[in-house]
Amino acid sequence: MKLLLISANRERCPYPVFPIGLAFLAGPLERAGHHLAALDLCFEADPVAAVTAALAAHTPEAVVISLRNLDNVTWPEGVSYLPALCEVVAACKGRATVILGGSGFSLMPVEIMAACQADIGLVGEGEELLPRLLDSLVTGAPLAELPGVVLPGALRFLPPQTVSKIGTPDRRLFDVARYLKEGGMANLQTKRGCPFGCVYCTYPLLEGQLMRLRPVDEVIAEMKGLVTDHGVSYLYFVDDIFNYPAEFAAQLCKAMIAEKIAINWSAFVNPDFIMPQLLELMQRAGCDGVEFGTDSGSPAMLKNLRKSFNVEQVRSASRMCREAALDFAHYLLFGGPGETEATVRESFRLMDELAPTAVIAMNGIRVYPNTALQRTALEEGLITPETDLLLPVFYLNPVIRDQLAELVTAEAMQRTNWIVPGLEVNISPAMLEAMRIFAVRGPLWKQIKRLGRSHQHPLATGH
Repeated sequence: MKLLLISANRERCPYPVFPIGLAFLAGPLERAGHHLAALDLCFEADPVAAVTAALAAHTPEAVVISLRNLDNVTWPEGVSYLPALCEVVAACKGRATVILGGSGFSLMPVEIMAACQADIGLVGEGEELLPRLLDSLVTGAPLAELPGVVLPGALRFLPPQTVSKIGTPDRRLFDVARYLKEGGMANLQTKRGCPFGCVYCTYPLLEGQLMRLRPVDEVIAEMKGLVTDHGVSYLYFVDDIFNYPAEFAAQLCKAMIAEKIAINWSAFVNPDFIMPQLLELMQRAGCDGVEFGTDSGSPAMLKNLRKSFNVEQVRSASRMCREAALDFAHYLLFGGPGETEATVRESFRLMDELAPTAVIAMNGIRVYPNTALQRTALEEGLITPETDLLLPVFYLNPVIRDQLAELVTAEAMQRTNWIVPGLEVNISPAMLEAMRIFAVRGPLWKQIKRLGRSHQHPLATGH
C-alpha cells in the first residue's frame, strides 16, 4: 500500500522536535511491504498547501497523521493545536484513508475523532498495530476487533497493546540536518514506560507502567549512525527518566565510553537515582547537563504531586552536580493542589540555596483525562464531567490563582537564572529565534549564564 506519513507538529518553541514517533513506524511499515513517503509540517509556512501538494505528488492510498501534543501546555497563553489538525485532515479526506495517531491523539482519541472526522484512529504504540490495521484494510477484516482502533462515532475501543520489543527509528524520510541546525541536537529514546505516579503525568497512560528497555548495543549502533551519517554532535535523551533503572544507565554510559563516541548529551533525570559513581560515568560518556523534574521546593507540594523523592534528595543531587561542575536545571510547576503563597516562596528559597544553572517554571498544571489530577479537579469542582479537556485546561489552586502570575514574575525577575515561558521571563519566541542564528548546540537553558540581568518579553515586539 502507498502511504503518506504526516507529522502534524509545528511547534518550534523552545526548539523544533524531530518526529521520532513516525521514524519508529517507518521500519516496521517498510518491512510489511508498504511504500512510504513523508511530509513534515514543522517547517511549512502553509500546511494545507503542503499537504495538497504531497497528496498530488505521491497519490497515497492511506495517510497516517501523527499528533505529538494537544497544545503548547502554557498558561495563561494556551494554544490548541486541534484546529490546525482538523484542517490537515480535511485536506486529506476523500483523497485517501485518513488514519490519526500519535501521543497527543492517544490522550483523547474519541473526542479528537469527533472533532476532526478522520476515517480511523489508532491509540498507543503503532509499530505492531499499524501494519495489522493496514492488512485489515486490504483484506476487509473487521477493524473494530483490533486493539487500539477507534472508528467514527464509536465511544469505546479495545485497549491498545504495548510493543514487546522497541526497535530503532528509521530517520531517512525526514530532514535530520534541518532539526540539527535549528534545534541544536538530535533526539534518542532508550526505553518506554513509567512506573512512577505523578498526579498529572500521562506517560503511564501512553506507554504503560512496565518499563521496557532497548538493548544497549542497538542504542550504541543508533548513536554511531547519527554521528557518522548525519554529523550529529549533540543528543538529547527523550526518556521520561534517563537514570532509572540506574543499572541500565550505567551500562549504557560504560558502552558509550568503551566505543569512544564523540558526542555530548543531556537528559531528564530523577534526583532519587543520582549517585556520584553514575554521575561520573555520565560525564565521561559526554553528558554536559541534566534536567530535574523537581516540580516544587515545598515538602508538602512534593507529597501532593506524588513525587517519588523528597527535598533532601533534591539537595543531595544538586550538590553532586555542583561538585562535578555539571550544568543542571530544575523544572518547577506552580499552582497545583495545596499550592499557596508560602509554598511558592519555599520553592524560590530552595532554588536560591541550590543555585542551579537554570530554573524553568511553569504556572498551572495541564489537566488530562484519566489522571489523578483530573479526579482532584472534579472533586474540588474546578472542572465538571462536561469540561472539554481538548482545550488547554489548567489546574490552578483557587487560593493562589489570582496572584500567582504577579508573584512568580516579581520573584523570577530578581534572579538571573529563572526562565518562565508563560510569563516570558528570560524567554520569548523572538529571543529563541535570535539564539538559533548562533547555531547553539544543546538545551538553550545552558545559555542563561550569559544573561547580565533578567528580562521580561526579551527581544519581543509590541510590549
